Amino acid sequence: MRLNKYMALCGVASRRKSDELIQNKKVKVNGKIIEELGISVDENQDIVEVNGKIINLEQKNVYILINKPEGYVTTVKDQFNRKTVLDLVKDIDERIYPIGRLDYETSGLLILTNDGDLTYRLTHPKHEIVKTYLARLKLVPDKIKIKQFESGLKIDDYTTAPAEFKIIKKEEKQSMCEIKIHEGKNRQVRKMCKAIGHPVLSLKRAAIGNIQLGNLKVGEYRHLTQKEINYLKSL
Repeated sequence: MRLNKYMALCGVASRRKSDELIQNKKVKVNGKIIEELGISVDENQDIVEVNGKIINLEQKNVYILINKPEGYVTTVKDQFNRKTVLDLVKDIDERIYPIGRLDYETSGLLILTNDGDLTYRLTHPKHEIVKTYLARLKLVPDKIKIKQFESGLKIDDYTTAPAEFKIIKKEEKQSMCEIKIHEGKNRQVRKMCKAIGHPVLSLKRAAIGNIQLGNLKVGEYRHLTQKEINYLKSL
């Protein structure tokens, strides 16, 4: 088994983050520091250590859906001692971590798990999983700006993929909109809205694929159903 996959299955981090730990000389196999990516380990014989701690395969996979509040970060630990989403999960013994991220000011649907394979599947760009956001924007975009948004915008050093944009409610100086994208670059929805001249006033993720936030209250969480887990694994 590839070392990064083994680390992910042990609940250490995603495969991508596991590779970073390897490159930063934080991982040992049978007492030897590993710096090379792509090596394999025998989970039944080899001893793997991360930051000096021996890791083992998780006994139980856990899948949590949480309604992240604003003002929380989606990391396991924060260098500035800000509140993390894990502070909201009180009764889970297993070590879990967020799949992907929602920025500090954004609320809504976030999945936490210790299933490294599912994390890889849901975060890899090739799977193009649609994320649905509810955005309150300054003023009301016209048809030309909506078309620009849906066709792709130049953001930083890339052009966004085709997206969906629908105005749900119009008010005098703001609008509520439903936005669907399948990319997940840093603060992408906020940057796209700013690019068409309608900055975000508030932002919430309402769905990942067919997994809906529903009526789950802000700051609360629930376990995914087996049907939801099977759906995510089929993507």
